[in-house]
Amino acid sequence: MKQIYSLLALMVLSAVAAAQSNELKIGFVSTERLFREAAPAVRALKKLEKEFQPRDQELQKLAKQAKDLQTQLEKEGVTMAESERRNKEADLARMNRDLQRLQREFREDLNLRKNEELGQVLERANKVIQEIAEKEKYDLILQEAVYRSPRIDITDKVLKALTDK
Repeated sequence: MKQIYSLLALMVLSAVAAAQSNELKIGFVSTERLFREAAPAVRALKKLEKEFQPRDQELQKLAKQAKDLQTQLEKEGVTMAESERRNKEADLARMNRDLQRLQREFREDLNLRKNEELGQVLERANKVIQEIAEKEKYDLILQEAVYRSPRIDITDKVLKALTDK
């Protein structure tokens, strides 16, 4: 076991020595910022908003109807005939079930489409990142990191390149 640790330590030390002799050029790109600020991402999100707006309005309309029926039952439920009150309560329960189902389907469809659109944005961004890496001779570009120095952050370059294309 000690031999394995010694071998690993030797490999790490040799890697560090090699890295010091050949200056590494490392960059970092914030995918979160890309999804928030990149022109293609903004366009994709606006497209999705426009695409899903009619369904969202329909859900809001159904929610208002259910709320109005609930309010009517609360106000007039005591004075209604028993059968009418039961029918309205059944209608309200059905409306709530349908509304919950439609809301769940809406969220699922929206998330699926959002993932598709942002996947395309990420694909474009990765091509731009690769072009920048080759052009500026980067050895490594990271997209996720626990910590990164602001001096290696090339997100602004990527955002500009995505805007230019």
